[in-house]
Amino acid sequence: MEEKDKYGKELDLAVRIVHMACSLCQKVQRRLLSTASDQVLAKDDDSPVTIADWSVQATVSWLLSEFLEGQNVSIVAEEDAQTLSKSDAANLLAAVVDTVNECLADAPRYGLWSPKKALGTSEILEAIRRCNSTGGAKGRHWVLDPVDGTLGFVRGDQYAVALALIEDGKLVLGVLGCPNYPMKKELLNYNHQRHQTLPGSPTPSNIWEKGCVMYARRGTGQAWMQPLIHGDTKFEWPNSARLVQVSPVVDPSLATFCEPVEKANSNHSFTAGLAISMGLWTMYGLRMMIKKMLSALGFDAVTKLRGLNNLPHLHERIKLECWKKPMRVHSMVKYAAIARGDAEIFIKFARSGYKEKIWDHAAGVVIIEEAGGVVTDAGGRSLDFSRGVYLEGLDRGIIACSGLALHEKIIGAVYASWDSSNL
Repeated sequence: MEEKDKYGKELDLAVRIVHMACSLCQKVQRRLLSTASDQVLAKDDDSPVTIADWSVQATVSWLLSEFLEGQNVSIVAEEDAQTLSKSDAANLLAAVVDTVNECLADAPRYGLWSPKKALGTSEILEAIRRCNSTGGAKGRHWVLDPVDGTLGFVRGDQYAVALALIEDGKLVLGVLGCPNYPMKKELLNYNHQRHQTLPGSPTPSNIWEKGCVMYARRGTGQAWMQPLIHGDTKFEWPNSARLVQVSPVVDPSLATFCEPVEKANSNHSFTAGLAISMGLWTMYGLRMMIKKMLSALGFDAVTKLRGLNNLPHLHERIKLECWKKPMRVHSMVKYAAIARGDAEIFIKFARSGYKEKIWDHAAGVVIIEEAGGVVTDAGGRSLDFSRGVYLEGLDRGIIACSGLALHEKIIGAVYASWDSSNL
């Protein structure tokens, strides 16, 4: 196979599969938001899991095994079947079985084939269990996050379906489905529910339900975006695909800065200080930091901030009318935003004890890099996907941005800020 065609079959299959998974998630999310449901559970780490997580994992597992027949399909994925296998989970398991079979029955619409008959309970549990690979430096490993950002998913907010392929420890392709990705960049700044609209804004059907699938293959220097298909429309390649490219912004003060919504596994305090040192946050960041300091000292933050407005050296800065806030977005949608040029910087410094998993980053990394961006750890080293389930050897945190010039400025700011951080 010529180098330019290498992984072409795998990429085509992965894109179709992620489209199917996005359709499954949209249906489940509509049901969750429209009815009172007990189908959202908490895992051991208190993060939520839904029937969509298990259903997507079973669907992707079955399709990869079916269409890559003859290969030893290794899948590294987030979920296991333990909860579904419990005696008191019969109703939950039945819902997963129904959801998977409904999705697979629709496979011909995406150019794939369905099972000859509906899958049974044991077959679906086995499909989920097959995703138990731990990856590594040898061989091919598919990496799946069935619903990245489940908290956003259950709230009707942003989430993603992420599928990547690693060969001999190197990322070779990534596909990222973003069913709720709004077509207007500014709407990513709001953590609002699917059924809420902003004054004067279009209806949710015109913003949220379009969604997209982004994908890239290593070494092509190209990243692409396709719209999701709706109704009875059949998927036909290239499905109105268009190239995406990172933003040309190189001035940190002009950059849009992303960070995770959840505080449990991300150190917002350090990233806030770093952002201020680079001019990424103007008044908003400064005000938040001052309020925290005054609160710790027992002062009335609001009163003191009014007094600070009168200080000559802060007066002009604090009077700025346009306050730049971080774009806090659930899931790998942050990676999609950078690849599409809607944002420039994503910084994540985990709290002590938290270890990054490869499925939370793999698909997004290759898409950003092929779109012209840079992703490294805080020491400037490429992320290592060859060492199993975790990003082992990670230097402090992850930095993704729209280009090398901006990346170098961020790395410099990290080193300058690190000694005074609370990590």
